[in-house]
Order: sequence, then C-alpha cells, then structure tokens
Amino acid sequence: MIHPVILAGGSGTRLWPVSRKSYPKQFANLVGGETLFQRTLNRVAGPGFAAPMVITGEDYRFIAQHQTKAVEVTPAELVIEPMPRNTAAAVLTAALLRRDTPDALLLVLPSDHMIADDRAFLKTLSRAAEGAQTGAMVAFGVTPGIAAPGLGGFMVSKGQDTLTASEFVENPDAVRAQDMVDDDAWLWNAGIFLSRVDAILQAFDKHAPGMRAPVEAALALGAEDLGFHRLAQDAFARCPEMSFEQAILAPLATCRAVRLDCGWSDISTWQALKEGGTADAAQNVTSGNATAINCTGSLLKSDNPDTRLVGLGLNDIVAVATDDGILISDIAHSAEVGTIVQTLRAEGAPQADGFRRCHRPWGYSETLSLGPRFQVRRIMVEPGARLSLQAHVHRAEHWVVVSGSARVTVGDDVHLLTENQSTYIPLGTMHRLENPGKLPLHLIEVQSGCYLGEDDITRYEDLYERTAVA
Repeated sequence: MIHPVILAGGSGTRLWPVSRKSYPKQFANLVGGETLFQRTLNRVAGPGFAAPMVITGEDYRFIAQHQTKAVEVTPAELVIEPMPRNTAAAVLTAALLRRDTPDALLLVLPSDHMIADDRAFLKTLSRAAEGAQTGAMVAFGVTPGIAAPGLGGFMVSKGQDTLTASEFVENPDAVRAQDMVDDDAWLWNAGIFLSRVDAILQAFDKHAPGMRAPVEAALALGAEDLGFHRLAQDAFARCPEMSFEQAILAPLATCRAVRLDCGWSDISTWQALKEGGTADAAQNVTSGNATAINCTGSLLKSDNPDTRLVGLGLNDIVAVATDDGILISDIAHSAEVGTIVQTLRAEGAPQADGFRRCHRPWGYSETLSLGPRFQVRRIMVEPGARLSLQAHVHRAEHWVVVSGSARVTVGDDVHLLTENQSTYIPLGTMHRLENPGKLPLHLIEVQSGCYLGEDDITRYEDLYERTAVA
C-alpha cells in the first residue's frame, strides 16, 4: 500500500495575475476543469493507495478542505503548518505520523505540477515501488527539454537497468541549466519521492538530526481543530527551513532514480504552461475568454467572462487577464514575472497578493464596487455554513438576498430571508448571517460608513475560531 503525501503549502507568484499569495497556483484554475491540487488527489485515489495526507499552510486550510470535498476525496489527515518551513519539515512530519507502520511506502507529491499521462505515471510508480520496498530512497526525474533556471536536477548513472542518482543541484543559474540540458547524464528533479517510513526517519536521524525534536514537539503539542491537525507554532518555528533535497538527498552518496515520461511540467512560468497546452496551427495557446488573430507563438488567457481578451498580430507574447489584473510580457521574460509582485508590493497595490474575491471558511466575498464611504460586495455562503457573530464600529450594512435562504441575526431579532428580501444592520449592532438551506446562499451587501476596512470587526462567537480577518 502506497501512502500519498501531498504538499500544498506553496505560494508561488511566477504565474501572476492568476496565482497570488492568497490563492496560489495549486488551487487556481490554470488548465480548465479541476485544479492542479484536485488532479493530484485524483491521481492517487485508486486501488493500491491509502487515503492521502495533505500538508498545507494556515492560509490555505479551508481552500484545501473545500477542494478535497469537491472531488469527493477524504484525506487521512489535513495537516496545517503554522508557518512555511520548506519541504524537509513537511516530509518528516508525514513520516512521524506514519511511524507505527515502518514498512509503509510514503509517496511525496507536489500539488502544483502537471502530469498529462496518469497511466504512464502509475507505471513508473510501480517500478519505483520495487526499489523503495527494499529500503531505497527513490527520486523521480524528467529528461531536460529546455534550460530552466531555478528548476533543480540530479546526475544519474545507469547500471543493471536501474538509475542511480547523485549530485543534486537546486536553483541552477542559466549557464548551469543549459549545461544540464546538454549533458544526458542529468534529469530535472520532479520533486516526487518514494521511500519506506523507516528509511526516511533513519535518513533524517543521520543527515538532519536537528530537525526531529522540533517536529516531534510540534506534533505532540498540536491539536485537532475543525477537521485539521494543527502543528504547534512555537515548536515548529524552531525547525530549520530546508528542502528535502538539501537536508536528505544531497548528503546521500547515492539514491535510486526513475525516469518519469508522462508529460510532466512544474508549470513554474507562463512559457511552461504554453508548452503544455493545446496549440493552434500558428502555435498559439488560448484559454477562457480569449481570441488570437494573426498571432504566432503566443499565450492568451482570460478568466473573466466579462473581459474579452483579443490579441492581434502578436508574436511570442503572453497576455493574461483576470478581473483586476492584466499581464503582458514577451514570452522569453516569463520567468521574471515574480519581480512584478515585488514592484506591486512596493507600490502598495492590493493586486500583489490578493484578489477581489476573498475565500473564507464559509464561502467567499467579492468586491463589486468601492468608493468613498461605500462598498458593494457579493457574498456566497455554503449550505450549513455561518459567519461569525460580529459587530462593526464604523459601518452599517444592507443585505439583499439574490438566491437561497438566509437566517439573519440582528441584535435580538432572528428571522429568515428568501430571494428579493432584505435587512439592515445599523452601525455597532451585533449580527450574524447563516445558510440553513441545502443550496448556496448568494446575497448583495452594501456597506456605508467612514471606514470600510476588513479589520473593523469584533467577533463575539465564531464557528471557525478565527482571531484574524480571514
């Protein structure tokens, strides 16, 4: 039995404006249909697999929970890291949670990579399992296609129909990356690893002994919380921030390797997404509400149904539109998109990290219009969910139900609203919104007041035990 461990805590910015810190690429709609995270879940949901363990960050716990439910996958654990500590701490956490089954095989999977051919992946995994069952550490590698600075790799040697991996390299510069492409002894590191639980724990004890104590303490002092296993913050903060490759694989003299030929891509840049897409006769890739006219070698993507993106006479251009951000770039510079986020942060632009739609444990809210002393928002509340019992010091609110049913608390009054009905919440009045029905509740909220910041909120009772805005 293979025990998948899905790492879903990354907050990549190189696919801005679609991927941002508040809603990174593993959860975003990059390729249509299911998200990369959901595809990863489904890839390891068949016979021979145990229920997956999902490890994610505090900011993404409810997003991960909602998306697992949407594909009807029930994780064995949803583990919450209180702060990022890179992949070594996550892998050690998973191994310690499975220490009672030392011969179990742990399959470590990034949640933000694309695999086009699941059948080929499973065949490769079967070969890898044969080596892992003997206690070997098995790394999955991909034949380099183009020089990809920042994408790590490892050298391999072949013997008796097996590959031996050595000399792991992380984040090579452009010159080193090209050298790796030109030398057939190198494979790109797919970030996928397979090994027995006891072999992983032994490797940490030997090569990264300082990590075990803080991770064990974080687990022991952690708590079950709303379906999550939350690691203790103070203990986890003492864990060194290292990748699994840096902490374990690089110090190993050698480890087993398998070549992965299944249409793998880390989709770390818009160019990588284009290369994995379906191109027209002029090598353009379009998706969403986008059209290419007399263009060549370009990527056009619009996720906003109200924004029609049309490219005319473009050559090797990336053009991506969301409802609050537009990227236009030469495709050769797509690896530099992360610098945009740094610039936007320096300018104080909210688009640097967040979206107009903010995902909450109960559903989402989305700003439709914002002006002096007023804000109009669309709110969706999942069936059975409810917002906190709260009050605002600086604003009043009007709620108009668009569809579904709402149970509304305003002061001491509790009543039911249905479609086209409304209510008013005076400034300073304690209030709550709930969805008692079996269908999503949609309503329009109009805020008015001298200050409309999300930090103007006092919570008196909260199902989700939040202390911050989210």
